[in-house]
Amino acid sequence: MMDKELEKLSRLTPPAIDPQARARALAAAMQAFDSAENNAAAAQGNAKGWRPSSIINWIWSPAVNKKVLAGSALATLLVIPAAGYLTLELTRNQPIIDQEKIAGTVSTNGVAKPSQPRLSEAPAEENRPAQSSAADSAQILQDKEPQAAKSAAELRAEFDAGEIAALKSKSEDSAAALGMAKRAAPVAPGVVAQGQLLAEPMAVAPSPVPPADGRMQIQLDPSRERFANAAANPIKSVATDPVSTFSADVDSASYSFVRRSLTGGAMPDPQSVRVEEMINYFPYDWPGPEKADQPFKATVTVMPTPWNHDTELMHVAIKGYDIAPATAPHANLVFLIDVSGSMDEPDKLPLLKSAFRLLVNRLKADDTVSIVTYAGNAGTVLEPTRVAEKSKILSAIDGLEAGGSTGGAEGIEAAYDLAKKAFVKDGVNRVMLATDGDFNVGPSSDEDLKRIIEEKRKDGIFLTVLGFGRGNLNDSLMQTLAQNGNGSAAYIDTLAEAQKTLVEEAGSTLFPIAKDAKFQVEFNPERIAEYRLIGYETRALNREDFNNDRIDAGDIGSGHSVTAIYEITPKGSPAVMNDDLRYGVPSKAPAEASGSAHQGELAFVKMRYKRPGEDKSALITTPVGDGNAVATIDAAPQDVRFSVAVAAFGQKLSRIAAVDAYSYQAIADLAAASRGTDPFGYRSDLLGLVRLADSLSQR
Repeated sequence: MMDKELEKLSRLTPPAIDPQARARALAAAMQAFDSAENNAAAAQGNAKGWRPSSIINWIWSPAVNKKVLAGSALATLLVIPAAGYLTLELTRNQPIIDQEKIAGTVSTNGVAKPSQPRLSEAPAEENRPAQSSAADSAQILQDKEPQAAKSAAELRAEFDAGEIAALKSKSEDSAAALGMAKRAAPVAPGVVAQGQLLAEPMAVAPSPVPPADGRMQIQLDPSRERFANAAANPIKSVATDPVSTFSADVDSASYSFVRRSLTGGAMPDPQSVRVEEMINYFPYDWPGPEKADQPFKATVTVMPTPWNHDTELMHVAIKGYDIAPATAPHANLVFLIDVSGSMDEPDKLPLLKSAFRLLVNRLKADDTVSIVTYAGNAGTVLEPTRVAEKSKILSAIDGLEAGGSTGGAEGIEAAYDLAKKAFVKDGVNRVMLATDGDFNVGPSSDEDLKRIIEEKRKDGIFLTVLGFGRGNLNDSLMQTLAQNGNGSAAYIDTLAEAQKTLVEEAGSTLFPIAKDAKFQVEFNPERIAEYRLIGYETRALNREDFNNDRIDAGDIGSGHSVTAIYEITPKGSPAVMNDDLRYGVPSKAPAEASGSAHQGELAFVKMRYKRPGEDKSALITTPVGDGNAVATIDAAPQDVRFSVAVAAFGQKLSRIAAVDAYSYQAIADLAAASRGTDPFGYRSDLLGLVRLADSLSQR
């Protein structure tokens, strides 16, 4: 079996190499790729480990258009140096033991005896010939007629840059994978790693103490998924910090990610839980403005806190103006689609294609769609095309295939250029980026991509970021792009979620009614001692940013609901955490707060926003007084109570100390009592997730 693999690999090497050295290098390459990639696959939970045969299949696959067969020297230039590096790493600073010293462990043909423990054991095959040594393999190679080698210049002319980068990345990935595998699972004396040859002296790493059952243990590599590390908002004293300022947020990605984790049998990473996104995931029947002259309206409710009887909740509900479908402006959409190799999973590119088909079927005939893909190099798959030619658009979507590395920056540039080319005045111009967030070629740091997006938003083009898949989801980058590119972010884990985001909520997803929306709340120190904003940690702004129109903030779409909840502590409550200041308290209080005109106020809510296409902001204000308060939580409106249940659930998953004593059962009871009609079943799904979290937390 090994000889057949060597024969195949021999076609990829130039004849000028000494046969003995050539055979050893090929054997080392196969051993290195096999051992490194298989160990890495086990460590990373990747079911698609690269074996020698899969390397051959990959080289012969359409991904490189079968050109590697004609360009044997290219594979040599890339694979053999990687093999040399890997072999050097295996032998560097390690004791060398002779074959005779491990007699009884390894037979003369280099195959481990069945009596010895192995990392993996392949089933025996009847009449299977013994594997040849490197010298025997060399004789086989000498009998082969060598192919003519091509020069590097000829190869570079024949192969495009993407194909070279794809092949090179496999060698580099294998080197990194081998290093990780060596650290995770050292090989004990007498144990032969899968695919390892012993014709040459074998390097053995120091032996760990074996477990009681005699089996080797492999430490799994941590998940590559990335989330922004944001500490929970602290309790603030009104005497010293009476003003809270933050950006609007209508994203919903966090809720979908939490759902995927729980239904997959695991508690979500606390950093993946953004409470405001969980709250804003659900549609609410907040009172909205009647005319488009005022894009949104605020409704405030003050009620007792269900998890702390000594505090209260100030619930601020914002409802955006809902544009009627018949009056919706024309849309110029550019689908920027990640078709890199990491997207070759059922819940990534295939789901993405189905999701965009749903969206295309939702658009009007006069809307325009373009498609740009990126994987190493960006390419335009579809020039701006009217939806009246729907079959052409759907055919372009169906033809997308995954393969290659991920160079997102170039794709972003190409997509924005295409959106600008087909720009619709007084319409909606939007880039819709669909990716797993695995940007690893070109400018790939969050800050580099942030600068690109900030520059492009000046053209009046909005951004939607849609995340797909699991295992290497870069949620942190998705949030960075959405928050800095006049955009929003959602996570699509099922086709039902695609239906919700791109069809049922198409108006709010596609049609903005306000941009750079900011909120500022000032608390009256005569009535409120402390406050804590629930969520919005990644959306915090400085106080002075509120009136600065140059500062970017969140965007609100047609019919969007935005909810903000503060836990507030009245003056004199036993829940007050901060002692009174000895000096300067009277002078710190705002002058108007002590006046009789404002004595009944608890807080003052301000909202600042810009209309799409405008650069000057407008201001909306709402005073909050005793008239906004209800005596019990049950007296609050149904939607308010349900959103409070979601807020409690999000805090519980985030491990916020304030809700430690509030049980999952209490959350489920509050949500069930305020579920309402629930036409799409979203609220019933939440109840199921609360029960799952309760069960998983008791493991």
